[in-house]
Amino acid sequence: MATPGAEEDALARYRSPLVSRYASAEMGFNFSERKKFGTWRRLWLYLAQAEKSLGLPITDEQIQEMEANLDNIDFKMAAEEEKKLRHDVMAHVHTFAHCCPKAAAIIHLGATSCYVGDNTDLIVLRDGFNLLLPKLARVISRLADFAEKYADLPTLGFTHYQPAQLTTVGKRCCLWIQDLCMDLQNLERARDDLRFRGVKGTTGTQASFLQLFEGDHSKVEELDRLVTAKAGFKRAYMVTGQTYSRKVDIEVLSVLASLGASIHKICTDIRLLANLKEIEEPFEKDQIGSSAMPYKRNPMRSERCCSLARHLMTLVLDPLQTASVQWFERTLDDSANRRVCLAEAFLTADIILSTLQNISEGLVVYPKVIERRIRQELPFMATENIIMAMVKAGGNRQDCHEKIRVLSQQAAAVVKQEGGDNDFIARVRADPYFSPIHKQLESLLDPSSFTGRAPQQVAKFLKEEVRPALIPYQSKMGGKIELAL
Repeated sequence: MATPGAEEDALARYRSPLVSRYASAEMGFNFSERKKFGTWRRLWLYLAQAEKSLGLPITDEQIQEMEANLDNIDFKMAAEEEKKLRHDVMAHVHTFAHCCPKAAAIIHLGATSCYVGDNTDLIVLRDGFNLLLPKLARVISRLADFAEKYADLPTLGFTHYQPAQLTTVGKRCCLWIQDLCMDLQNLERARDDLRFRGVKGTTGTQASFLQLFEGDHSKVEELDRLVTAKAGFKRAYMVTGQTYSRKVDIEVLSVLASLGASIHKICTDIRLLANLKEIEEPFEKDQIGSSAMPYKRNPMRSERCCSLARHLMTLVLDPLQTASVQWFERTLDDSANRRVCLAEAFLTADIILSTLQNISEGLVVYPKVIERRIRQELPFMATENIIMAMVKAGGNRQDCHEKIRVLSQQAAAVVKQEGGDNDFIARVRADPYFSPIHKQLESLLDPSSFTGRAPQQVAKFLKEEVRPALIPYQSKMGGKIELAL
């Protein structure tokens, strides 16, 4: 089979499914070559504008020429230059200079490669957070509506995945929401903590700029401030080597990994509930669950989230190792690794948030199934209530306890050994000892009396913590999301 040529169909080459199959167009663009190299050119423009304003001999004509060619990028020429020079930044300096002959002499003046490389990365990380945050807020909002709707619906709780005290469907959802609200705060903090690398020179000393401004420290500081402001940042890192500290990447990917953990837990719960047939993710009219078993309704969206969340959680290991092996002011073994892990972390987070939004907008609840499972387990949980009622009716606590112990073990044997239904309550009704409370049994077995303050907790949590956290994102809530795949 012949090797495909450069002009052949893109399907003949591997493409990351993160982009080709799942991620949103806006997040794909954020990590695109066009965004990256267009930002490089803007950074060169900011630098020239600031240097001109501080007295360097740069003309209006040179600035205008750069402004006119910010997006006029000859990618073919840049690729040829990089192949020849083995240096991506200088390849694009030459390519920019080719279409800006008058400005050629002042492009990249005083700067090092990391001026465009690292500063662009920081811009892209900031913009990536700004894309993720409204999506996370939308997921929280959809789940908050779900929690509010089902705040009072009793359901069997599980600890160790064994039946436990009742909770409500809405209260369980609030456990998911609380984790996501923590993620919202963490992503906001990580974004707001980002600073600009600024103009620092080859080893972070700003020596080249100090020379350009003939030893005027105040102008070097002002240059750093001006370029930082033009890039949309309030602060720059005061101290850098050739690069900004790679611990910044650890902070960024740590909060995304934490988000991945939250979504994995949520979607695992949904998968388990789907097995119990209590709650299901949306299942479309023509969707096929299995090629061999036509009846299957597999929770494939939740499974996708879990699968990709695992990938997201592992990516933080890359910046951890990279930061630990950066020698002195910088080594280049960070570069290729960061090209992969930073983009993949944001693309993966984008995908699982979009998928979880789709899930949360179409969750299906089956109250009758939930009620049936409660009926199977509630009789044993009601034993303490029955004992208290008997004591109030004049019975002896110890005698009642022994009666219930015997009857409950008999009922358990029916369930476990015979595969029958839990007949504990029928045994209580048939035992004359319990006749003083026979009329109370219905009220003693009301599921809502076993859920404690769950409904009140839901209302208070949504009102005081969740809804206020979503206020900054109200204008970006949007409509329902449809998944391409």
